Amino acid sequence: MIEEGKPLFVQIAEQVGDSIVDGSIAEEAQAPSTNELAAFYRINPATAAKGVNMLVDKGVLYKRRGIGMFVAAGARDLLLRERRNDFALRYVQPLLAEARRIGLEPDDVVSLIRAGAEPATP
Repeated sequence: MIEEGKPLFVQIAEQVGDSIVDGSIAEEAQAPSTNELAAFYRINPATAAKGVNMLVDKGVLYKRRGIGMFVAAGARDLLLRERRNDFALRYVQPLLAEARRIGLEPDDVVSLIRAGAEPATP
């Protein structure tokens, strides 16, 4: 799980987010505690807390005093929107920019994707 070059707390936030997106942790269900995350990933609890707090700041998790952290209603949709926007920025826009450089129109790119991206024969 641990990736070089990416802060651990960001990775923790992403892992919890992945569990929300894939349905492993449902909305209004209790999220793993900071201590559980720290023990599981063998990291400092303060690092795990920083990752959890990122999700709190986004409105994905909320705290029930004395009970723990819970997934907010609408958290999955929020994360999906965020990830779709990120996907467009990181993958689709550069793909379309390269397509323009080599003379492909957006419809050509769509056709390639639909065909399974099999290269054309020269």
